[in-house]
Amino acid sequence: MSLLHWLFTAELHFGSKAILWREIIGNLFGLAGAILGMRRKVWTWPVGIIGNALLFTVFLGAVFDTPQAKDLYGQAGRQVLFIAVSLYGWSMWFARRQQGDKSPVVPRWTTIREKLILAPATLIFFIAAYFTLKSLGSWGPGPDAWIFTGSALATYGMARGYLEFWLVWIAVDAVGVPLLLKAGYYPSAALYAIYGAFVVWGFVSWLRLPDAANDDPSVKSPARILCSVGVMAGLVLIGLYFWF
Repeated sequence: MSLLHWLFTAELHFGSKAILWREIIGNLFGLAGAILGMRRKVWTWPVGIIGNALLFTVFLGAVFDTPQAKDLYGQAGRQVLFIAVSLYGWSMWFARRQQGDKSPVVPRWTTIREKLILAPATLIFFIAAYFTLKSLGSWGPGPDAWIFTGSALATYGMARGYLEFWLVWIAVDAVGVPLLLKAGYYPSAALYAIYGAFVVWGFVSWLRLPDAANDDPSVKSPARILCSVGVMAGLVLIGLYFWF
């Protein structure tokens, strides 16, 4: 049996439940990429891309014959988007390394101008994703669209070094855990739960870095944190509204 054949057929059984090994392996690559990202290592991007490619085959259940057989098009599309944005982030971080910078990214808060651009862009992206996934017959199009949108925003934010990207991940996890549990993707749901604690650690780690930049020194970090947490809480409520 070839490695590729094993990867696409091997299952782990818990009673009557069957879980694909490639879902477990894909999520482990995703977790490894997140840890590398917290440490600001360029390897975060290629490691994450491998996990994305594996999980893409998992979430197109009917196409790749997964045990769950539920097509979460938003989750599958999310992996494609991750790969595209990861290539962008990889090129940016690598370029900084090549220029002799000590770190491939300098964490900073988003500026007011960036917030005014990202907020409406995120809303438009979510609406378009929702109606697209609904028309495709995706299972749970509301939360699926929110996870897709939030993941795109967070990955882009990581590539740019925005501190808020960690908080967006919390909003994604809050919706992702119940969605994936109900859909039967247990390893992915478990990873989302782990991420919920991990992103808090990552956010604090980036916030305390000595080279973290502040675009507006007149605005103290506590105020920015409070504002960012408020925005994140609002995003969580929006996502939960579409789920429940």
